[in-house]
Amino acid sequence: MQVCGIVTEYNPFHNGHQYHITQARSIRNCDCLIAIMSGNFVQRGEPAIIDKWERAACAVAHGVDIVIELPYPYATQSADIFAQGAIRLLTLANVNHMVFGSECNDIEKLKHLSERAAALPVQKKQAMVKSFADSCTQIASNDLLGISYLKALQGSAIQPYTIQRTNSYHELTYTKTIASASAIRHGIMLHQDVHHATVMANKLDTTYAFTHYYPYLQTLLMSMDREDIKAMLMVEEGMEQLLQKNAALYSDMDSFVNACISKRYTRSRIQRTLLHILTQTKKTEIQKLSPLQHLRILAMNDVGRAYLSQLRKQDDLIIASRFNQIPQDWRKIELRATQAYTYPLTPKNRKEAIAKEWQSLVYIK
Repeated sequence: MQVCGIVTEYNPFHNGHQYHITQARSIRNCDCLIAIMSGNFVQRGEPAIIDKWERAACAVAHGVDIVIELPYPYATQSADIFAQGAIRLLTLANVNHMVFGSECNDIEKLKHLSERAAALPVQKKQAMVKSFADSCTQIASNDLLGISYLKALQGSAIQPYTIQRTNSYHELTYTKTIASASAIRHGIMLHQDVHHATVMANKLDTTYAFTHYYPYLQTLLMSMDREDIKAMLMVEEGMEQLLQKNAALYSDMDSFVNACISKRYTRSRIQRTLLHILTQTKKTEIQKLSPLQHLRILAMNDVGRAYLSQLRKQDDLIIASRFNQIPQDWRKIELRATQAYTYPLTPKNRKEAIAKEWQSLVYIK
């Protein structure tokens, strides 16, 4: 049985993702397609534009057989840690091969870069990848992530394949039939029609725009002791002082984040750190987590259900189709993440959204 894995965020699901699914199925005549998907917060350091249940259901409705949640501690970190979590889940799911998008679409060159990058500091790795991307006249965001996948795959039986990306990762033109997720989100924030680019258009709005979380974040930063901020995940090198200073100076999210950006701290780094403060995720808590040995299933179809029945025969694997089946230390973090994610909602809608966390998976026939 050929089982293919893809790593996604679907923020939101769009026509380019449909192309990815189609190509992933065709490369090795895939029998079961498994998507590892970020939950309610994504790797760029923002709340997802629509909740994970809607995105997972949409993915299964459009060709994925199983959607597995990438745990919050992996979904909201650097490319390397994000990739390590995703590959760990694909390994637990007994995937044969994985397919990811690439600007340059040259798997051999990416493998070569991954081998070189494995021995380099982060800064030198990024410079090396940028040089390669410039030679391809493409933006390197997905190639950088692809290199992280390949590093995590070293020593694995999973075979990697690439497909050519159909758009630029950061392109903000939302008028094309295949537009990037960034472009679609940009269009939504401008209240533009994006029906031509995503099947989720009717469900998208600005409810979860990161700017709505700033009053809570500002309150936390200005009321927490500096040592307590320092204890949060990714707060390093005196960042707590920078965050507190700018929280007192700026009354809106954009101005605050822009003031924090520097050569040392990128926008994504700042925003991911803010998420960990928002969710009160401590370094020590992450360090003490039990080994990742569970698959949290968000959505599936008949093919997925049949495949999961085979996986359940593995004694050392936890297949969590309900929230209370997730190991307690991981579950505690995920619940806080969901509670934080629902902050902009009305009390009634927030209660309903948090209750979703305890539901069983979404099943689509």
